[in-house]
Amino acid sequence: MRRLLLALALLLAPAAPTAARAQVQTHDLVILGGWLFTSTDTVRIHNPGILIRAGKFQRVGGDLSEVQPGADTIRLSDDETITPGLFDLHAHYHIQLFGNGRVDETKAYPSLFLANGVTSTWPAGEMNADSMRALRIRIDRGLEPGPRLLNSGPYFGTARPGWPRNISVDSIYEEVDHWAELGVKGFKAKGIAPYQLRALIERAHVHGLTVTGHLDSGWHGTVNPRDAILMGIDRIEHFMGGDAYPADRSAYASLENFTDSTFRSPAYQREFQLFIQHHVYYDATLSAYGYFGKRDPQVFAYFTDEKRFLTPYARRIVDSRPPRPPIEQFEKIYWVKRKEIKAFYDAGGKDLITLGTDHPSWGEWFTPFSVHRELLSFVLSGIPPYAALRFATINAAHAMGLGDRLGSIETGKWADAVIVNGNPLADIRVMRFPRAVIKAGVVYDPTKLENAVVGTIGPATPADTIFWLGGTKGVFR
Repeated sequence: MRRLLLALALLLAPAAPTAARAQVQTHDLVILGGWLFTSTDTVRIHNPGILIRAGKFQRVGGDLSEVQPGADTIRLSDDETITPGLFDLHAHYHIQLFGNGRVDETKAYPSLFLANGVTSTWPAGEMNADSMRALRIRIDRGLEPGPRLLNSGPYFGTARPGWPRNISVDSIYEEVDHWAELGVKGFKAKGIAPYQLRALIERAHVHGLTVTGHLDSGWHGTVNPRDAILMGIDRIEHFMGGDAYPADRSAYASLENFTDSTFRSPAYQREFQLFIQHHVYYDATLSAYGYFGKRDPQVFAYFTDEKRFLTPYARRIVDSRPPRPPIEQFEKIYWVKRKEIKAFYDAGGKDLITLGTDHPSWGEWFTPFSVHRELLSFVLSGIPPYAALRFATINAAHAMGLGDRLGSIETGKWADAVIVNGNPLADIRVMRFPRAVIKAGVVYDPTKLENAVVGTIGPATPADTIFWLGGTKGVFR
């Protein structure tokens, strides 16, 4: 039945945009001039010439005489820079327009991610894993534009509606097997018990897949990230854990009261080294807390009108709401986490930090634009812009086990890139306005991608509202 429903979802999927089956590179592409940031170094270099063939960086520098007749050429000006495509490792597609539950937005988000230079996404928990798999298949088949969508499947834990709190280890193994067979690329735990997390990690690794977790402190039967690292987890979201997070209170309650001295303490330094020694990646999601706080104006000022992607009906609803009152706890956490990430960077964690946005939108901001707020949050924390770009490219690729294929501009890797005006190593904000985005050797115009989905997010009429109320997606199978 489950496979039949998926087949029907594919058959009934929205009609493809006009360029169906056109998203395949059929001609050599040569990129000349300008500057190149490969993500393998700390500086830009003059672009030595790039040849892209069949969706791969065929050559970066050296002899380009093997270019085939009919090749396309992009000539960069002296003010332009090419970087690897960005990778959002906590890229929620789900949104919550009405406060009743989250639903996955699959109509506009794929184009908007690409338009923002995000060429790879990992959703970090899907509300309707079947529809997200169908989206990935449509993108992979070239039926619509979108980033590389590395499915995460549903949450493992109480974040998934209907999750049995006493689920058996064998049932977890069966769940992992099921979703692995359907092509997910990793798993996300949230609201999971210790024995359940151990089983998830064990079985995921049988399939060669990674596991990350939104964990806590050990409070009320949760899992402290320290213990998850010793279980063999691959990545951690939000909280670093350790002895600084005692089990007699939530991780939130501890984190909001941390100071500069906390991160210099032996307890925190031990946790930093635990991440480093076990090579566990950390997805800090700095800006995620700012949305719920007072919205730091340096980060959260609009750089484009994101609400234009709402349907006129949905926009009237969103604009009619009173301003969201800030959550004081999250406001404190936002500023604390900026100090934490710099401390981890300084302690030697620079190769283990990844970029994840974690913004399940309620209609004011949208996740595909959040990558730029996260990049700026890193830089304002004291992280050099080149390092922030590495978090969003090569570090993320390595964290998903794809560092040999993605994340940098090197000969032999898949050809995902962003071309921007200016020098992002001097001002990270220039990444907000790509001139062009390249995915698998195909060049996309960000303006055209955005224009194609203006006015498409949310219900068009009151009769369309029921889908957007959510609350029934992703139930335990």
